Order: sequence, then C-alpha cells, then structure tokens
Amino acid sequence: MAFAEPVTLRGQHVLLEPLAPAHAAEAHAAAQDGEIWKHWYTTVPAPDKAGNEIARRLDLQAKGSMLPFAVRDARGGFAGMTTFMNIDAGNRRVEIGSTWYRASVQRTGLNTEAKLLLLGHAFDQLRCIAVEFRTHWFNFQSRAAIARLGAKQDGVLRNHMVAPNGTLRDTVVFSILQSEWPTVQAHLRYQLDKPRA
Repeated sequence: MAFAEPVTLRGQHVLLEPLAPAHAAEAHAAAQDGEIWKHWYTTVPAPDKAGNEIARRLDLQAKGSMLPFAVRDARGGFAGMTTFMNIDAGNRRVEIGSTWYRASVQRTGLNTEAKLLLLGHAFDQLRCIAVEFRTHWFNFQSRAAIARLGAKQDGVLRNHMVAPNGTLRDTVVFSILQSEWPTVQAHLRYQLDKPRA
C-alpha cells in the first residue's frame, strides 16, 4: 500500500476528487477562464495542453511522487487542479502544490477549504510531520495566499529552477509543522465561517 492513496475529500465549498484523463475537456474550459496560463511566473497549462498536463501528473502518481486532484466548486463545476507532490513517505512529508484555479473562483472560500481538507488529510490521516508549499518569488498573489493559511516562510532557494520562458526562478519555501496544525486548522475554520462581503 502506498503512503498516499487516491481519495475524495469533500467540504461545503469544494470537492477534491482523484484526477483522471476524463477531466481533460473540463480542464481545457476552466483554464480559459481568466487566461491564467499567460502569467509568466506560473506553470498553468494552456487550455490545449490540459490533457498533457493530466497525463504528466498521473505518470508522477504512478511513480509515487504525486497525488493529483481535480477541484470542483460547490455547484460541481471544474475549478482547477491541486496535488500532494514531492511525496516523501520515509520522512512523512508532502508538498501541496501545482495548484491552479479558474479566475472566477479565486478569492472565494474554495481555496481556503481546499487547503483545510488537504492539510487535514496530510496531518490526520497520513500523519505528516510537515507540509510544504513553494512558489515563484514574483508570484505575490500566491505568496500572500500561502501566508494567509498560516504557513511560515522557511527561506528562498535562489536560482532554483529554469522557468519555461528561460528565466531563473527563485523559489519561496513555506511550511506548516505538525505541532502548528491545530492552530492553523482553527484559523482556517474561522476564515471559512466569517461572513463574506
């Protein structure tokens, strides 16, 4: 039995289901919402590459390093993708990443609840000792969102990767420790319960 097996995670605002090739058409449509693949500092697949991206993620799942999810909103619409990645079973660590959402669901309760569900599964079922998040230095929206979750910045990996456009990516690393999970969980539940303007 693998450390992280496919699972469906359900909340009030979001449903996370195992990613499958059948999601390609929905992913194609969702990626067009806001043209988010055009941001130079992200790696969101272009709509016509959605099927290839799903195949890539499923190949990594077969190799044991990723557990990919399709993300659906409260009405069942395809909202994007997220994963447990860089799975390190021996050290009981995962990274939550390779996440993208169509523009119309960004800045809603969907991401907060998705992270609550993923973190709960990582800490409570997988018994992780730490969960990591990584993002591009210039992805200020992502950095702010990760910090709002309650993750702490561990540092910056300078010239960590070559981006698709050939530039060098400085990667900002955040994490939440197992001992911090109860407080982070209370914070995320509070955020979800707050009335939205």
